[in-house]
Amino acid sequence: MFTRQDCRGAGSVGAGRKMMNKPYQQGHLVELDIIDLAHSGDGVGKLDGKAIFVPDTVTGDRIVARLTHVKKQYAYGKLQEIISPSPHRIRPSCIVADKCGGCQWQHIAIDYQLTAKENQVIQALKRIGGFDNPPVLPILSSPNSLGYRNKATYPLKRSTTGTVQAGYYQRNTHQIINLNQCPIQDPRLNPILAQVKQDIQGQGWSIYNEKTGKGKLRHLGLRIGKRTGEILLTLVSSSKNLTNFQEQAEIWLNRYPELVGVSINYNPHQGNKIFGEETFHQMGRLYLTETLAQLNFQLSSDTFFQVNTEAAEVLLNVLLEKLCLTGEESLIDAYCGVGTFTLPLATKVAQAVGIESNKNSIEQARNNAKINNINNVKFYPGTVEEILPFLNLFPDIVVLDPPRKGCDCSVIDTLQKIHPSLIIYISCQPSTLARDLEKLCQQERYTVEWIQPVDFFPQTAHVESMALIRHNID
Repeated sequence: MFTRQDCRGAGSVGAGRKMMNKPYQQGHLVELDIIDLAHSGDGVGKLDGKAIFVPDTVTGDRIVARLTHVKKQYAYGKLQEIISPSPHRIRPSCIVADKCGGCQWQHIAIDYQLTAKENQVIQALKRIGGFDNPPVLPILSSPNSLGYRNKATYPLKRSTTGTVQAGYYQRNTHQIINLNQCPIQDPRLNPILAQVKQDIQGQGWSIYNEKTGKGKLRHLGLRIGKRTGEILLTLVSSSKNLTNFQEQAEIWLNRYPELVGVSINYNPHQGNKIFGEETFHQMGRLYLTETLAQLNFQLSSDTFFQVNTEAAEVLLNVLLEKLCLTGEESLIDAYCGVGTFTLPLATKVAQAVGIESNKNSIEQARNNAKINNINNVKFYPGTVEEILPFLNLFPDIVVLDPPRKGCDCSVIDTLQKIHPSLIIYISCQPSTLARDLEKLCQQERYTVEWIQPVDFFPQTAHVESMALIRHNID
């Protein structure tokens, strides 16, 4: 990043102004006040009414940016100089925070991150959902703003000197920023990350090249039980067989007492999907154990579980407190995963049903119910749009926790037909949450009573929200 003196030496802010004859063009230097944060995490400035999006900035910064892409209504810029820093700006915890695409907001004080995320939810509900005064509750913080991630999956590459590297992609590229540690992942994973790269190099295993499709190893996956400390190590490979892998797996298990299982996930397909459909157990266990809401869960390396265990429990506790369950209710948990929310809720209701498209997750959900002696829950494999209409159930409560794209239109239609008294919508994407809430509340069939944002993903622009929607009595 240029200092003010460097910027002048390279063409100066004054010289930059000479370049800024309208229309503004790619490469021009512009001086901006950052007035907001976009949902992408970029800072937003205005130039003659045109929005300019600049990564690595924060509301209150006065900066110089070089325009990189110029469109009719907006443009993108690259930070060149901080003329005067925002009071919300702090020193990042990571030395590659301005390069790595894993985090967007390590340069922003955590209190302001929370303010920005709460506002992100409010603005999406107003702009997309059409809610004039959305009932958004004050955002709840994560118990930990660093070291919270219980899972990390690193793409692998070999450098020009032949060294095996692992890290996250640089923002908007497929260039890997090599890491030996990451401040947002559980710190107990850092020693394994650094050493395993050396072991892969020592074994001479080939690294997958996404352009040519040649090579074997694609990703290194690590998952930890936050409460138990148990760790799984998984190599994602385009081949089912790696020379001496059994011997290397035994070395890893002996070296790291907390490592309970080593596997290969087979993904021979080109594209950006990380895990393939098959995981082959090599040594140790196929699963680790974790504790959530005083229940025990078994988790494999490739099934979904909330990456912030403590924040997930914060959200669950709020839900249980707000619902005031009597024990007589029936409940359906759509997109239930391994039963993360289904099982704690099942202990408080008469009957529960879970729906999940991932067959491995369904198997684990059933097993998790068994090991916790929860007998009032059934799990159905399949998509929610396929299964929900044919259950012929009219539950009191439906829990929705869809992927970022939100609910399929047919799911909303089915909910309107079975009209549960309460719908709990848990979302990691404010825009699709707002869209789906607007659909549910059409014709005043449902009313949104409250929306509770929770900071599941500190140091990033992502935010989790939970909405309670109540059916209006005819």
